Amino acid sequence: MDQHSPRPHLSRRPVKGLSGRLSVPGDKSISHRALMFGALAVGQTRISGLLEGEDVLRTAAAMRALGAEISRDGADWLVCGRGIGGLVEPADVLDMGNSGTAARLLAGILATHPFYAVMTGDASLRKRPMGRVVDPLSASGAQFFARAGNRLPLTILGARDPLPLFYRLPVASAQVKSAVLLAGLNAPGYTEVEEPEPTRDHSENMLRHFGAEVTVTQAGAGRHIRLKGQPELRAADVDVPGDPSSAAFPVAAALLVPGSEVTIANVGLNPLRTGLFQTLREMGARLDVPNQRTEGGEKLGDMTVTYSELRAVDVPPERAPSMIDEYPILAVLCATARGTSRLRGLSELRVKESDRLAATAALLRVNGVEVEVDGDDLIIHGTGTIPGGGLVETHMDHRLAMSALVLGQAASEPVRIDDASFIDTSFPGFLKLMRGLGAEMAAS
Repeated sequence: MDQHSPRPHLSRRPVKGLSGRLSVPGDKSISHRALMFGALAVGQTRISGLLEGEDVLRTAAAMRALGAEISRDGADWLVCGRGIGGLVEPADVLDMGNSGTAARLLAGILATHPFYAVMTGDASLRKRPMGRVVDPLSASGAQFFARAGNRLPLTILGARDPLPLFYRLPVASAQVKSAVLLAGLNAPGYTEVEEPEPTRDHSENMLRHFGAEVTVTQAGAGRHIRLKGQPELRAADVDVPGDPSSAAFPVAAALLVPGSEVTIANVGLNPLRTGLFQTLREMGARLDVPNQRTEGGEKLGDMTVTYSELRAVDVPPERAPSMIDEYPILAVLCATARGTSRLRGLSELRVKESDRLAATAALLRVNGVEVEVDGDDLIIHGTGTIPGGGLVETHMDHRLAMSALVLGQAASEPVRIDDASFIDTSFPGFLKLMRGLGAEMAAS
């Protein structure tokens, strides 16, 4: 698929239930971090199950440009790291494509390396604010120069004598927390982060896996993370579990199409990432995970999903950090549930690949669903049936595109999207996988 040319697609209700066993691509958050920590470690790290989507490949290219050796070995990836403080100045601009995670985490690494670097991204990423990482990272001694609103392209002059950081996050954000911790790796003393509520902890888990000293304690409703700086990270193999954010789409499709039963192997079940699955069970979804296990510090299991008649739900705002990427597909499921659902505290959706709050509401409205935005809450009036027939503007947002295509599996009339070319940024092979289950998705 040519990711640079628009590929309109439509999705229609299949004639029978979806069925099959599948694996979704590796967890994107863990894949980014595995490449970065491997590049900062001494020795060779082998990564199995790496997500080979465009976003993660941008991270691989950036770490190569900073001096790490990264190569394929069959289905695995090998990273020969340079050690803490051993990265080199890149010879060219670092293009992070569409990945806000990669850009923000890399800003943390660059802040405490004493050289000059410039980051940019695609049209979507250049609209996203970077101030949330620029502000805390500046206290390390790094200098940042950016367009108005702290938007990419971003020039970074890393600190020659970096200072450890103490930062209290005003809003829960795993990206900001991780950027501060990554900066702290190359600073003396202890770097500390306080978050108002727990966010995904892949960085903490992986730091320990590579040999760093990290402690986590409760701090009110949130957590206090303390990292000892300038450790010698040791190469450590990483087995990347299936991304729960990607699993959300076949899970949702199976719940929507009568007669469906689908099993998804090796899904990541980190408790700080499973807010969607908790919410779906509250809605009456049949999700069975009999063989949960732990590998490399991360929980995972095989999930069997069976078609279910769903009821409306009221999702509390404190659950948002554990499911922030899953709200568009949850909104689709709420549209098919009977009753009024309210998804609360979604301000973070306004600064994703698109304004996902407004765009999710528009996705539903154009397909005949009654929906309201009340402050930072999304209110969805479900009736059990979806008229469909709409053309969804995706705003170059892969999750909106996939959510719309899943909606079409339950709609009376086909649902069209304006472009499917960028879905591969996070879910390579999505269309082929869904068709293999029996879904009706095709170029229009």
